[in-house]
Amino acid sequence: MNYSIADIATIIQASGPVDDDTIIEHLLFDSRKVITPASSLFFALKGARRDGHQFIPELYRKGIRYFVIMDDQHSDKFPGAKFLHVKDSLQALQQLGAHHRSQFNIPVVGITGSNGKTIVKEWLYQLLKDDYRIVRSPKSFNSQIGVPLSVWLIQDMHELAIFEAGISTHGEMDKLAKVIRPRIGILTNIGDTHNEGFRDNEEKFDEKIKLFAGAGLVICHSKDDPGKKLQLNTNARIVYCGNQSGDDIRIHSIQLGKSSVSFSVTGRNNNTDSTYSEHNFTIPFTDEASIENALLCIAFLWEYLPDFNSKAEIIRERLLQLEPVEMRMELMKGINNCYIINDSYSNDLSSLGIALDYLNQQAGKNSSTVILSDIPQSGIDPGILYKQVAAELKARNVQRLIGIGPELASHFALFKEYVPEVSFYLSTDNFLDEAISHQFRDSIILLKGARAFTFERISKWLEQKVHQTVLEINLNAIVHNLKEYQRVLKPDTKVMAMVKAFAYGSGGAEIAGVLQYHKVDYLGVAYADEGVELRKSGISLPVMVMNPEESSYDLIVEHNLEPEIYSFEALQSLDTFLRDEGIQYYPVHIEIETGMNRLGFSSDDIKRLAEMLLATSSMRVQSVFTHLAASEDEREDVFTLEQYKQFIAAADLLQSLLGYPVIRHIANSAAVMRHSFLHMDMVRLGIGLYGVDSSASGRIALQTVATLKTTVAQIKHLKAGESVGYNRKAVMKKNATIATIRLGYADGYSRRLGNGIGKVVVREKLAPVVGTVCMDMTMIDITDIPGVEEGDDVIVFGQQLPVEQVAEWAGTIPYEIMTGISQRVKRVYYEE
Repeated sequence: MNYSIADIATIIQASGPVDDDTIIEHLLFDSRKVITPASSLFFALKGARRDGHQFIPELYRKGIRYFVIMDDQHSDKFPGAKFLHVKDSLQALQQLGAHHRSQFNIPVVGITGSNGKTIVKEWLYQLLKDDYRIVRSPKSFNSQIGVPLSVWLIQDMHELAIFEAGISTHGEMDKLAKVIRPRIGILTNIGDTHNEGFRDNEEKFDEKIKLFAGAGLVICHSKDDPGKKLQLNTNARIVYCGNQSGDDIRIHSIQLGKSSVSFSVTGRNNNTDSTYSEHNFTIPFTDEASIENALLCIAFLWEYLPDFNSKAEIIRERLLQLEPVEMRMELMKGINNCYIINDSYSNDLSSLGIALDYLNQQAGKNSSTVILSDIPQSGIDPGILYKQVAAELKARNVQRLIGIGPELASHFALFKEYVPEVSFYLSTDNFLDEAISHQFRDSIILLKGARAFTFERISKWLEQKVHQTVLEINLNAIVHNLKEYQRVLKPDTKVMAMVKAFAYGSGGAEIAGVLQYHKVDYLGVAYADEGVELRKSGISLPVMVMNPEESSYDLIVEHNLEPEIYSFEALQSLDTFLRDEGIQYYPVHIEIETGMNRLGFSSDDIKRLAEMLLATSSMRVQSVFTHLAASEDEREDVFTLEQYKQFIAAADLLQSLLGYPVIRHIANSAAVMRHSFLHMDMVRLGIGLYGVDSSASGRIALQTVATLKTTVAQIKHLKAGESVGYNRKAVMKKNATIATIRLGYADGYSRRLGNGIGKVVVREKLAPVVGTVCMDMTMIDITDIPGVEEGDDVIVFGQQLPVEQVAEWAGTIPYEIMTGISQRVKRVYYEE
């Protein structure tokens, strides 16, 4: 179904007539994701910090000519552009989605709940894709913005639609319900996610079930409907599933295996109470959440399919083939200085677009390669499908495509027109047989393949070979934490993100790429070589170097880095270098000493400093700043206030003497939360970005960024009197079971954590360290933890065991623990 820009103007009730028959195919709200500008419509959304209107000039330069806006200050500045004026651009996006939904009479399934929405959606797709042409939410597009964008994907060919709806506060579901208008509803569960937006779970339940107001059928777990409130609040027929005798779809006779679970399901036939059927199923998972999600899927099929009993055998086979729903794209170091983005759990147009955006985000100046499989069961004519794929690759400036599968190979000529370098293989085996590793060098490689093509074999072939200790970095958590801090800042307060010390151990260039993508204003590093690495990785943001050395001035200038100046000696040496090079007005940053007594000019130095700066044209001051000594400590608030007074007096004097404005910044992560008057022109976010709330304010919901994991190498059963490790520091007082894990002080695990002081998590239980920490190995006591096997994962720190707790055991601070993780530990970056 096609909409002209004039049609859309009418649908969203934009003011003023619009006479234009250009067909709009793509709805856009993110200036970084322009793919086909000629057929795109940009919605200028206003958030707490970002205003989409400010990106209109950038989008216009990229070729966008159609905009939905809430103010008209842009209308006369862009020749040929068309502006649709509305009161609320988000509401207009939802209106358009709701209108598009109303044009189709296919069954629409709406899924909501606290957890499991995406898994149930994807499993239903896996179970039904061979029988129906299905449109579904890409990944977890379930927000106020994501839902209308998902619904916009419905096309005439589709026979079934499955959409998620996620909310975080009261009043949101009414809007999503008008867009989705589900005939069938599925409630996964009501848990503690997003509790901060509701008084209690009861209010959250009442809000979520508003999605089902017009549905004819709702499926839910009986345990998740307190007092059968669904029956009181909807006119739908309610199907309860669970393990109680009165449930409509009842699970029983559960038999747990090592890697699968078998169970029986009993349900009514033909929506009557008179006859029942029983079927036996097995799923390749053992956790309780998977069993509950699978039961919801079975209940849906039982109710939706015309004759469930006749198809039970097919369903049984498909349940056995259910695949894990990987909700993340992993970025890891590969061979020959390559990085691998592994997103090979599925392959369709929607998820391909998301993966290509991530590739674009991470590539920087590196070349980009896409290894892509055939896209099976798309329901789209192959000629149309692969032309669209080729256009997506071209729009992201992908330099090389390796296609795997007979369909892609048959479209060789098409892709040759769109991508500079292409090659094709009929199967993954053919590729692995013929490809040689030196073909890949200094590139970002996206693996995007359907499960049947077993791209995990390609991933293993390309990955850098390292041992099994891994530091997982959640890039979504970095973005979440950034937004949490921005939430308390004024919109015009700039953010400098500190990525020194290898981004607190998390990886400088990789983290900087995410921060650049999300438009922080500055980056901060300790030494010039850190900044050089950022530049080589394609980072173009301004970078302040906090400890510039005279020997690094040439690198600083060559890579457009901005040095801090903290002494007259440093000022004179830099001035001499710049004048010798014939450079004028080079950006520098001035540090003022206010009480840290580490580096910086004193307040008494300001007049002389200003005179020297004015006497030369070699440099220009970008910012003036100081370091707070104890902003996190309430007992030192008087001292912090005194630092502020000294700084503001010195900064104001320097600015007045220079005669031009400079950026002033004093607040670190703790001060951002504890002292709002310190926000000034810019704040410097350090450890807080990485998930550690040094302020202990309780006013910020940070997410864990880094998880250090290893595995069990061997298990030994010791008798009383036997010892463990060097110097026999641990002698067993009773029989014990000891596991050796692949982690030691060479990986950054402190020897201070030995002899029972430190603990790790195995099978969700704490296991104490036994004996001394060795260079490459550590022993732990698993006597009281049943079922541990060699190869099991071990959490050293992460969400289950906060790094703050590990630091406390070690008698240090989280900074030391995080920055101490050895470079030999493999970093895996992922985005959900």
